[in-house]
Amino acid sequence: MFDAAFTPRRRAVLLSMAGVPVLLTACAQTTEDGGGSGGSDAGGGGGGELTVGTTDKVTALDPAAAYDNGSSTVWTQCYSYLLNTSIGSEDGRPEPDLAESAEFTSDTVFTVTLQEGLTFANGNELTTEDVKHTFDRQLAIADPNGPSSLLGNLEKVEIIDDLTVEFHLKEPNDQTFPYVLTSPVGPIVDAEVFPADAVLPDNEIVAADAFSGPYKITSWKINELVTFEAFADYKGLFGTPSTSSVVMSYYADQNNMKLDIQEGNIDCVWRSLSATDIADLQTDDGVTVHEGPGGEIRYIVFNFKTNPYGEATEDPDPAKAKAVRQAVADLLDRTAISETVYNGTYTPLYSYIPEGLPGSGTQFQDLYGDGAGGPDAERARKRLEDAGVEIPVQLSLQYNPDHYGASSGDEYAAVKSQLEADGLFAVDLQSTEWVQYSKDRTTDVYPAYQLGWFPDYSDADNYLSPFFATENFLVNHYSNPKVDELISTQRGAQDPAEREALFVEIQDLVAEEISTLPLLQGAQISVSTATVQGVTLDSSFKFRISPISK
Repeated sequence: MFDAAFTPRRRAVLLSMAGVPVLLTACAQTTEDGGGSGGSDAGGGGGGELTVGTTDKVTALDPAAAYDNGSSTVWTQCYSYLLNTSIGSEDGRPEPDLAESAEFTSDTVFTVTLQEGLTFANGNELTTEDVKHTFDRQLAIADPNGPSSLLGNLEKVEIIDDLTVEFHLKEPNDQTFPYVLTSPVGPIVDAEVFPADAVLPDNEIVAADAFSGPYKITSWKINELVTFEAFADYKGLFGTPSTSSVVMSYYADQNNMKLDIQEGNIDCVWRSLSATDIADLQTDDGVTVHEGPGGEIRYIVFNFKTNPYGEATEDPDPAKAKAVRQAVADLLDRTAISETVYNGTYTPLYSYIPEGLPGSGTQFQDLYGDGAGGPDAERARKRLEDAGVEIPVQLSLQYNPDHYGASSGDEYAAVKSQLEADGLFAVDLQSTEWVQYSKDRTTDVYPAYQLGWFPDYSDADNYLSPFFATENFLVNHYSNPKVDELISTQRGAQDPAEREALFVEIQDLVAEEISTLPLLQGAQISVSTATVQGVTLDSSFKFRISPISK
């Protein structure tokens, strides 16, 4: 699909979900694709300039301060990771990036050996001091909008020497930990630049040239324009970029972005165009619409303190609060939203784990509505009346108009209409721009609100642990000790069948309590002009600029 070569020292992985030891080592390998980029010893990348358009918003350049797709897309280009996922990967399994090798040396110790001679773009050496600093500061800062919750099983990081570091885990045989190192919590930062216990402002990161990925950032105007230049001394998995200079342009209006890709003013689009725009572009010979494996999900989050009858409301009542959440599930018509709002580009989601991954199920089809995926107002009414809930239920519902695409307004207008159709709910629907939204949602401002999820890695655990563990990134005050126990057990389960059964058991429990309510799942979509090559959407769920050329 792409014609830019991987680095000649492309690393192989021996990664088995059957248990420890997990071993990742370097091996010499060349690809037949040959063209485009050279090996990691080459400097600077190919010629020309590439312009990428997006409506995604960046929250922060510091990897400790954000946990969203817009920020992570920038990190993917300019930071490197101990482990990563190769371009075109079909299974999303980790391979060494900065690492020379990585393996479980005991059931609770994951040992990583770095390549020799690693540096940041500013010339500082990249050693195990930086590795330890990276993960220690994630846990020390624990920003509510950051990804530190992914490190829930990390006890400590221990330096053995300049090239060897050990990750000591709380629970044994953690099948997810190599994946965690590829996730948004994994970008390695410069210990001489990033403070140990505070977030570093974007402009200071750029001024310090504290990058080690395929690209470094040479100019930065947040959510307006970012310029990337190839980092000549990058030694990671992806080799020399196919294009040396890349501009990422941020759009407030997706219609303008669509017009610019059609007119050739930009070369590529990554998130987000409406379903009708995508359908229109598929008929345009001047552009190519690229589709990758799904993984993105859309859902509603309930805050257990401030949702109706929540812990911090004037009339707290757990039974009534649960009845309200369940009644919402009874009234939703996912198929109608999928077809009328998204023209089928998003499909109904009836479990927390999306279709295609082990453990995906139909809990929200079986337990709610008409039992076949449709709504059932009488069932919802009886549920509310049996719990003594006052009808209509007053529900404040928040959505975001700029981060998940312009169709979010139509999506949540449809949700409001479905909830109010039979007089059971009165919905106060409001919207907030993403930068403020990402702060408000973690401070109990929204009783119920929209979120989307772009998986950190290709494992079903990533749809469970971040949402339902007591210390979860939603900060929605959901906690269930039994769920915590099951999440811990599945991480260490070495038998895939046993692990899948645990996935189902966890979902059965949380589907009854509904701390979040799944709605839709969607594919990855990118659009490029016909002259662009190398756009690759794969099971890493990451958009990488380095293989793209024109």
